[in-house]
Amino acid sequence: MLLVHPVYEVARYIPVVIGTVVVGTRADNPLWGLIPLLVIVGLAVSRWFTTTYRVGPTHVELRTGLLARKRLAVPRSRIRSVDIQADVLHRVLGLAVLAIGTGQAEAKDKFKLDALDARLVPALRQDLLAHTEAPHQDESGRELAPTAPGDQREIGHWRASWVRYAPLSLTGFALFAPLVGLAFQYGIGQALFRSDAVRRLREETTLLLAAIIAALVLALIAVVCLAACARYLATYYGLTVLDDGKTLNIRHGLFTTRQITMDLARFRGATVNEPLLLRLAGGAELEAIMTGEKPRVKILPQSPRGAVDHTLAHLLSRNGSQQLDLAAPGSMPALAPLAAHGPLARRRRYTRALGPVVLVAVVMLMARLTWVEFGPWWWLLPAVAALVAVALAGDRYRGLGHAVLPAADGAPTWLVTRSGSLDRDRDCLEAPGIIGWTVRQSFFQRRSGVATVIAATAAGKKRYAVIDIPLEQAWALIERVTPGRLGAR
Repeated sequence: MLLVHPVYEVARYIPVVIGTVVVGTRADNPLWGLIPLLVIVGLAVSRWFTTTYRVGPTHVELRTGLLARKRLAVPRSRIRSVDIQADVLHRVLGLAVLAIGTGQAEAKDKFKLDALDARLVPALRQDLLAHTEAPHQDESGRELAPTAPGDQREIGHWRASWVRYAPLSLTGFALFAPLVGLAFQYGIGQALFRSDAVRRLREETTLLLAAIIAALVLALIAVVCLAACARYLATYYGLTVLDDGKTLNIRHGLFTTRQITMDLARFRGATVNEPLLLRLAGGAELEAIMTGEKPRVKILPQSPRGAVDHTLAHLLSRNGSQQLDLAAPGSMPALAPLAAHGPLARRRRYTRALGPVVLVAVVMLMARLTWVEFGPWWWLLPAVAALVAVALAGDRYRGLGHAVLPAADGAPTWLVTRSGSLDRDRDCLEAPGIIGWTVRQSFFQRRSGVATVIAATAAGKKRYAVIDIPLEQAWALIERVTPGRLGAR
């Protein structure tokens, strides 16, 4: 710990250290530049003397701070998960970082023990999650007793071939786009296009300039894809998902290893995320819906849909007496056929997609009638936009649907809802986790006779919507999922 904290603090403030060294060198006194370095190292070393923790019978306590003392106490019954992480330096020194998840979103309230002896971590994790062996109750008061603990069962395993799905999440483009925008903001683009070489190419042949731009775009795409694959490998290499009957253990990482242990008694369902490109390639992502955890708890990254369905079958069947049958799609919430929302919902998809295009076309027509001159090629803009809007509206309607799977064989009732096109989610939520309902109608929904039914829960995103369902079906849907919850109206 005396080595880890100074190394990371110096790396964190490296711009300050470099700046002070440069200033001290210019002032003919380089020793002045070492003062901030000594201060940073001294404060980092002080953590070893000022950080203590204690695991008591009811609370876990952490005390830290040199000038401003801070004491954090977490009830052991509130512990949702234990996250263990170790980067290269920690692994070389035999250390690990242990973080306790309590459902608090504030980073300042996070209970984190840095640079613990790695040999102490497994026993400490088991002690912190010892309360998971006791029965739990969900939001409706139903007692949830975890299945009999036994040997860990592997329900998901990473394959090297999954790397091919990494570029399809557009994460690499999201990382490079700000860098490209910053470069153009500081005049790199202007200097490039005004250079003599580009001016000569523009004068000689436009085709050659277009070929060079296309080559640059392809090179950028290649670099982004390679960066996405490298990040995917470094983050999810060796990923395994283990279920021991009471906790879910997720391990992954190449350079920085991470192990997440979550209490399965707080499991309320799962989300299958299918972005457009990943969906076209036959892939998906799997996220857990957990009470008191982050809105998106990733179980499987970009992976084949078959692997996602296999892991999901085990997770969604843990409250039932029998394992779900992947060959019978109707028995599995993730594969159950969904009910369409009808012609009214289809019409709303098309009107909402084509509305802005029609508005642009009307503005262009009015500008043309007021003698504003522009070339006929400008009319291609609304024409192409209309084609894209029609395709998007059709895909959005095909992705819209819901299903209710009644309780059977000890398994709870499931609400399944799906929506989206560019980023499509299929949410599988168990009925005992639903704590309230909202039936909402906007002005245009009232004119169309449809409504959005929102299931409220303490888990995951907190609200899961069935969008644009016919109004007469909304109350029947609520009664099917949670009988008697409507009361007298």
